[in-house]
Order: sequence, then structure tokens, then C-alpha cells
Amino acid sequence: MINGVVGVIIWTEDLERLLTFYQRLLSCEPYSIRPDFVWFKWGSMRFGIGKHSEVIGKAIDPVRIFINLGVDEIHGEYDRLLLKGVTFLRKPEKEHWGGWVSTLIDPDNNIVQLIQQRAENND
Repeated sequence: MINGVVGVIIWTEDLERLLTFYQRLLSCEPYSIRPDFVWFKWGSMRFGIGKHSEVIGKAIDPVRIFINLGVDEIHGEYDRLLLKGVTFLRKPEKEHWGGWVSTLIDPDNNIVQLIQQRAENND
């Protein structure tokens, strides 16, 4: 039985470029660094980026998979990342389910969403 997602990996041909981007985006130090692979960690969840010999160029179909990153305060994160030159496709917007979503694109053309869950007291 599957009991959850334990990790996500983005493969690239330019690990240094993505590492710089995700360190700025995530504001945290990598958990494990190897010459061709880097892990970030939050509890039991792992987020990895790595160099892959069969990945060339940017994502051709970037809307196929979205990476959702949780944030506590989406407007502050949006402003912080905008000042660092991150390209956004969507400003923070409130969703029908009560939370907030903002969409950005990484240097390999992968789509990443910032998700602020709705406040617990709104249930």
C-alpha cells in the first residue's frame, strides 16, 4: 500500500544553475551534496535536483507536473522572490478552497507553485 510521497527529483543538465535557484527559493541549505546530485530535506520529505545525461535543455512541456511548495505567508514570499529576480506566472490569488496560490517558473522551465493553506479557523 502506498502511504505518501517521500520525495521529488528534478533532473537537469545544469545542476549549478538549478542549485543556485533553489537555494534562493527555498532559503535553506542542502541536506546532502554530491557532485551530480543535491537533496533538500523537511522532516521525512526529500526534494532533490540532479544532473542527468539524458536531460538536455529546458522542459518542453512544463505544465505536465507542478511542484507545490508550502509557505506560511504567500505575499511575503512572493515579494521576497520577486526582489531576487524570480519570474512569476501568477501573482498570489485566493482559491475557492480558501488557500492562496502563486505560480513561478524555474531556470529549466519547470513550474513551481507556492501554496498557503487556508487558516485552520476557517474550517
